[in-house]
Amino acid sequence: MKDVLNYKGFIGSVHFSADDNVFFGKLEGINDLVTFEGETVKELTDAFHYVVDEHIKDCEKENIAVEKSYKGSFNVRLTPELHRRIAISAKMRGESINKFVSEALSQSVLE
Repeated sequence: MKDVLNYKGFIGSVHFSADDNVFFGKLEGINDLVTFEGETVKELTDAFHYVVDEHIKDCEKENIAVEKSYKGSFNVRLTPELHRRIAISAKMRGESINKFVSEALSQSVLE
């Protein structure tokens, strides 16, 4: 994985500001905006672990979901040619486009 931190199942984006000479990021996949920063990789990692732990504590205290809720659908923009190839492949397997794409994505995502 590139430019991310992973801790307790949470993902943190990683960026660098040359103007400020600091690494920074935000906690991804949650409903709140939670950021962290550090001048070294160790400081950034420690800050990320701290905000994850604090986010979990805050959510438990407030009795709210720790992670973002997903509704299970999203739009994907494709070229017309790829859309056609997917439709043909799904039809040849006797599947809907939705089932075909869902199965293809299931094989591609990280566990």
